[in-house]
Amino acid sequence: MDYGWLSVIPPLLAIVLAIVTRQVYISLFLGIFVGCVILSDWNILSGLAGSIDALINVFQSPGNTRVIIFCALIGALITLTQRSGGVNGFIEWIQERNLARTRRGAASLAGITGFLIFIESSICCLISGSISRPLFERLRISREKLAYILDSTSAPNCILIPLNAWGAFVIGLLENEGVEVPINVFVRSIPFNFYAIFAILMVVFIIITFRDFGPMRKAEARARETGKTIADGAVPMVSDEITSIKPKENISYRAANMILPVLAMIIMVPLGLYITGGGNITAGTGSTAVLWAVLAAITVAGILPLLQKILSFREVFELSLKGIGGLMPLAIVMVLAFAIGDISRELGTGIYVASLADDFLHPVYVAAIIFFISAFIAFSTGTSWGVFAIMIPVAVPIALMMDVSLSLCLAAVLGGGVFGDHVSPISDTTLVSSMAAASDHIDHVRTQLPYAMVAAAGAIIFYVLFGMILYL
Repeated sequence: MDYGWLSVIPPLLAIVLAIVTRQVYISLFLGIFVGCVILSDWNILSGLAGSIDALINVFQSPGNTRVIIFCALIGALITLTQRSGGVNGFIEWIQERNLARTRRGAASLAGITGFLIFIESSICCLISGSISRPLFERLRISREKLAYILDSTSAPNCILIPLNAWGAFVIGLLENEGVEVPINVFVRSIPFNFYAIFAILMVVFIIITFRDFGPMRKAEARARETGKTIADGAVPMVSDEITSIKPKENISYRAANMILPVLAMIIMVPLGLYITGGGNITAGTGSTAVLWAVLAAITVAGILPLLQKILSFREVFELSLKGIGGLMPLAIVMVLAFAIGDISRELGTGIYVASLADDFLHPVYVAAIIFFISAFIAFSTGTSWGVFAIMIPVAVPIALMMDVSLSLCLAAVLGGGVFGDHVSPISDTTLVSSMAAASDHIDHVRTQLPYAMVAAAGAIIFYVLFGMILYL
């Protein structure tokens, strides 16, 4: 059944309510409920039953389940590295080497770490956040700023690299469309991925100059002048019980208690991709590799204090459970976000929005329109990969039929998907960034929005310009 414009209502309702009311859980559930009512031919009782089933059905997807478990397990890693003195030891190690004594130095460390870890976006956010958050707290830099840096050095960076799970997914979609030598098309699209490039340049500019604008400027002034790295009344995606855990008394702080678990995580991601891909790292399963990486990191983080006789086995176990419990709010939001994404797909939200482009396409504006449509779908559904799956089969034939550069159109799909993902409060990548920074999620979305909009505006202008250059 074709639901037409009705398919757009549930995700947009959830997003608007989340931003206006700041009640993420209720807003997402209401979006799910309205979507299920539409699917049930406006039967409210059936819609309510369908909403519950939608939440349960999230766990039918192994990938969804792995991501949710991964997010919960992060709490165990945080508590273990803090209680064993690893976080404090790392801070001292950094400061002894004058690597991050200033606010600009701490922000640079977060950005550089994010750029270097391009294998998977969630791991990028997690590692960079784990390393940087204590430094940001000590130097009075807002958690909103950290969440922005994490978000803008994860997906935009990953989508420009062909040798990771993102590149493998896109190349596979191009192969399905019969594109010859798809990796060449992907590589040629990289210089045209204007949003990803501008988003990265924007975060570099902000890190170097610390010249903020919009809500971020107020957040930074609050943190700098009052020491409050998070606003009064804000609800961080990580429980305060986790972030406030102090090292055990009368122990020596060891940077290795944080560095070694992080290294285990970094090493395990490509190894996991290699194993799940049957020897081909680009064919591996990203969610499995990420889950294995976190489990490896937790194992190392638990064994080290046991060997050093800092913690007992019982303390390691209890700290792990406490950490997992502290991230239950994030896990719940993840379930709700995945559920509303499933409802949107069942309603055909992405297909409907993509079909609107047929009415006003012109060769000069094809790439710009594809970017806008891709961004809107990602914003509405909270997933960039879902946009790639929907829009690449649309963009490839359009580019071929209208004799428009295929690489330019592909870049518009990829950049639009990442932009929509950046500004959507129901995006899993945005949620992970908020979690890694221990930031209030809606505050992260609000403060990041002006920066993302500037990069997107630049991208649209360049797509129109290149459309004119290549077509006229």
